[in-house]
Amino acid sequence: MISIPELSLVVLVGVSGSGKSTFAARHFKPTQIISSDFCRGLVSDDENDQSATPAAFDLLHHIVGVRLSRGLLTVVDATNVQYAARRSLIDLAKKHDVLAEAIVLDVPEEVAVERNSTRPDRDFGARVVIRQRKDLRRSLGKISRDGFRKVHVLRGVEEIDRAEIAYEKGWTDKRELTGPFDIIGDVHGCRAELESLLARLGWEGLTHPEGRTAVFVGDLVDRGPDSPGVLRLVMSMVAAGTAICVAGNHEAKLARALQGRKVTVAHGLRESLDQLAAEPPEFVARALAFMDGLLSHYVLDGGRLVVAHAGLKEAYHGRASGRVRAFALYGDTTGETDEYGLPVRYPWAEEYRGRAMVVYGHTPTTRPEWVNNTICLDTGCVFGGSLTALRYPERELVQVPAEKVWYESVKPLAGPARDPALLDIGDVRGTRHIETRFAGRIKVHEENAAAALEVMSRFAVDPRWLVYLPPTMAPAQTSALDGYLEHPDEAFDEFAAAGVGEVVCEEKHMGSRAVAVLARTPEAALKRFGVAGGGAVYTRTGRPFFTDLEPLVERLREACEPLWEALGTDWVVLDCELLPWSAKAGELIRSQYASVGAAARAALPEAVSALEAAAGRGLDVGGLLARTRQRAGNAALFRDAYARYCWPVDGLDGVRLAPFQILACEGRATALEPHAWHLETLALLDSPMITQTRHVVVSLDSARSRAEAVAWWESMTAQGGEGMVVKPAAHVGGRVQPGVKVRGREYLRIIYGPDYTESLDVLRRRFLGKKRSLALREHALGLEALARLAEGEAGWRVHEPVFGVLALESEPVDPRL
Repeated sequence: MISIPELSLVVLVGVSGSGKSTFAARHFKPTQIISSDFCRGLVSDDENDQSATPAAFDLLHHIVGVRLSRGLLTVVDATNVQYAARRSLIDLAKKHDVLAEAIVLDVPEEVAVERNSTRPDRDFGARVVIRQRKDLRRSLGKISRDGFRKVHVLRGVEEIDRAEIAYEKGWTDKRELTGPFDIIGDVHGCRAELESLLARLGWEGLTHPEGRTAVFVGDLVDRGPDSPGVLRLVMSMVAAGTAICVAGNHEAKLARALQGRKVTVAHGLRESLDQLAAEPPEFVARALAFMDGLLSHYVLDGGRLVVAHAGLKEAYHGRASGRVRAFALYGDTTGETDEYGLPVRYPWAEEYRGRAMVVYGHTPTTRPEWVNNTICLDTGCVFGGSLTALRYPERELVQVPAEKVWYESVKPLAGPARDPALLDIGDVRGTRHIETRFAGRIKVHEENAAAALEVMSRFAVDPRWLVYLPPTMAPAQTSALDGYLEHPDEAFDEFAAAGVGEVVCEEKHMGSRAVAVLARTPEAALKRFGVAGGGAVYTRTGRPFFTDLEPLVERLREACEPLWEALGTDWVVLDCELLPWSAKAGELIRSQYASVGAAARAALPEAVSALEAAAGRGLDVGGLLARTRQRAGNAALFRDAYARYCWPVDGLDGVRLAPFQILACEGRATALEPHAWHLETLALLDSPMITQTRHVVVSLDSARSRAEAVAWWESMTAQGGEGMVVKPAAHVGGRVQPGVKVRGREYLRIIYGPDYTESLDVLRRRFLGKKRSLALREHALGLEALARLAEGEAGWRVHEPVFGVLALESEPVDPRL
């Protein structure tokens, strides 16, 4: 049985004809095997062209490097009987911080020669095998010193045939541990504070009644009053299976000192040595074994969480090397020292864009702050600060103050480098990649970011209120039905094909898309959003609806009073339509739509009269007269369509809000709740200012249910309604649209012009692909912003995906879609 790490470079070693390719094909996936012969064929069209060998190995090393950088097990199928060949592969493994394993296939010389003689492409005779076997004989005695983690030697054909491969998980790979976790920052010998923190977290002795696991970020010892007590408690929790701990630089140094190795006794080491000197020798031995066995980091919760003492950049997650361990223990330093004689640390977290949350300590600060999905929990307890824990996945911080200053800090504790509530220009300038849990990384191009920056800096509401922007919405696939450009059947077919069984059809209100952020009290607003006030109501591009928002916000807060108790929250974010459209778009209606309608009403009747007179005189104008009458009728329909969006508004009198989704509240990203829950909860609102959203639920496998929904849509649009939005009844994710709009025949005159029904053949060739891609990306960014908001992340972290939505809005796409 040959046991190899799941992530490693496996180097096969053996003479030509030893069976390496057969062995590899039997035990590994074809994609995992990189063969020198195959690479030689790629660069010369002949696997036996020895003149192509240098180029072939250049290609082999490149492919191996790419695979290792992506965290993929890789097997090199080449002779590798010479030290230089093996050395280059070991160096490649070290470069990518993975372990290298060697599997040696040692067969008798005559077996290899015989095998080669039966292959027409191996006409080099026995001399090559004899030379390679001599190289292998010289290597066998010292190959274990090449740098491989293990060397597995299989002697003879039978042993090779009997061999089996097993895989070892990396020691740092604890992905199967999903929590919940209580991650505890640097303790530094402060046992009393640690016990107080555990009690506040709900621990009872060595266990938690809810089955939580404690995760210690290292630096349990030095400086504080009771390092042995901290070690005794943490070791007991680890032994009980209720805690894990990573190595800190102070544990590493204390272990070296206890082993009798030469170290500089500074930075609180003397306190630990003196305290341990008073302990029984058997405890000191156990503490040494514990500290010496601590790992550099852990990858937890399916790869979503990484804990390392000084942090860890993404390229090192789950890797194993001295370089990885050094980074995890000490961080990334510039090689310089500051005025206090301490290393100057490179701010790796500012450049971190990884998918995993990284929690660490090491560098004491006055308070924790989130930086690019990383957080430092060292808040200087031993220096008189506090001891901090992070509840995961809740993202809740829990702290206890230090009982006293136990050790004077050489350097004053640093505060947060930025205002955590606000975006910095460095967060949005240039091309960016925003990490989301709903669609992976989403790219925002530099030119789009520049356009969004212009809007946000000049026109947007106070960014502290700007916690969400709604995504664009794609229309249904173009209908082939006579007289229709859009029809519900296409929306139903699309969702049914995606495996959705039930959809909700919601009335599409004739208004302006609005986001309402409301706080129950000014104190709640200050606590959650960092700004005093009642809230804000803004457009889908983040602009305030009115110059003075306070009266509108106050009325909405009163109207939403039932939500506070129903949701158990002091704040709420709603997705709405503000009615009527003319309340915000009055000037647009007058200049763009009413002017067209007025001109048509003035000109076309005159044209019809003139053509009728000409026809009366016997002129052949019948075709032109019919078309002009049709245009006059279309113009009347066009005028009726936009007129329905207008009603008298005097201040706020006449203004109404139609909420259709509760986006977030305290501790919950409610946007992911089924749509039936939203509509039922919003039905609690009983105010003249609130307009309910009519809807029907459709079972897609029922022809009757579909037909009833189509009839409802036809009736609603015939009475002047805009149309409806079709959404999966529950959140689906993936590449399924979160909702598609199906607009009515007459409403589309506003979009495509009064005579659009005469050009349906042309309009049916409209391209929806870019609009649909944009809708999915913006939806994922919006959900990410809401998730970060509900989890209590810093304001700038919430604003980052919101800014991404605004940036994507500047991508060129047909505005009529």
